[in-house]
Amino acid sequence: MKPFDVGLAVAVAVIWGLAFVASRLALDELSPALMTAMRFAIAALPCLFVRRPNVPWRVLIAISATLFLGQFLAQSWAIAHGVPVGLASVIVQSQALFTVAFAVLAFREIPTRMQIAGIGVAAIGLLMICGTVGFDFSVGAFAVLMISPVSFAIGNLLLRQAREVPMFDLFAWLCLVPPLPLLALAFAVDGPRATWSALVHMSLTGWVSMLFVGAISTSIAYWLWGRLLRDYTAAQVVPFALLVPFVGSAASTVVFGETFGPLRLSGMVIVVAGIAVMLLSKRPQDVPEKALPKIA
Repeated sequence: MKPFDVGLAVAVAVIWGLAFVASRLALDELSPALMTAMRFAIAALPCLFVRRPNVPWRVLIAISATLFLGQFLAQSWAIAHGVPVGLASVIVQSQALFTVAFAVLAFREIPTRMQIAGIGVAAIGLLMICGTVGFDFSVGAFAVLMISPVSFAIGNLLLRQAREVPMFDLFAWLCLVPPLPLLALAFAVDGPRATWSALVHMSLTGWVSMLFVGAISTSIAYWLWGRLLRDYTAAQVVPFALLVPFVGSAASTVVFGETFGPLRLSGMVIVVAGIAVMLLSKRPQDVPEKALPKIA
C-alpha cells in the first residue's frame, strides 16, 4: 500500500475507535433509539445528491436492518446500560468469528485451519470476558451487546448481494433505512414529548458528538474504507480494523477513566489476537475478506 493510503487506513481505524467515546457522550443526553436514529439521519444526507444504487429495495432494507440498525441499536443500548466503551469496541469486533461461522452454514464455505484456530482463541477470550459479567454491568446488557456482532455478521453476508455498485452511494442509501423505524421506536418507548425535549435541550457536546458519529464516523469513514477496499485487496486493508478496539479502549480510559481487571483485560487481548490470526492468515475463501470491519 502507498504510504498515504496506509495513513488513511490508520485514520479510519482511529475515527471508528473514537466514535465509541462520542457515542457514549451522546447517550448521556439521548436514548439509544433516538441517538441511533440521529446517527443515520445525518449519515443519509448524501442521498439528496447521489442516485440510489442498482440494488432492489428489499436487499437494501435487509442489509441495512442487520448491518446498521440491528448492530448499532444493540450497541447503543448496551453502552447506555453500563457496558464499558472499551469492552464494547472489542466485543463488536468478534463479528469476524460469526461471519465465518454463518458462511459455513449458509454457503458451505469451510474455514482453513488457521481460521479455526483463530476462532478457538477468540472464543476463549470471549469466555474469559463472560466470567467478568455481572460485576459492573448486567448479564442482560451483555446479552444485548452480543446481538451487535451477530447482526453485523449477517449484514456482511447479505452485503454480497450488492456487489459492483458505487460504495459511497450504497452506504448513503443504506443509512436512509434506519431513521424512521428508530424514531418510531423512540416515540413508543420514550414518548413524543420526551423525545422532542431531548432534541431541543441537547448540549454543544451532544451535537458535536452526533455530528462526529453521523457525518465523520459513518459517512466519511465508510467512504474512505470503501475506497481502500476498491484499490487494494481486503487482506491488505482489513487488518487495520484491529486498531479500533485499542483506540476505543485507550480513549475510554482517558475520557471516562475506564479500567480493566486482569481477567477482562486478558480476555480482550485474546479476542483481538484470535481475530488477528483469522484476518492475517492466508485463505482460499472469500468470506472473511469480504467482511467489512466495525464502525462505531
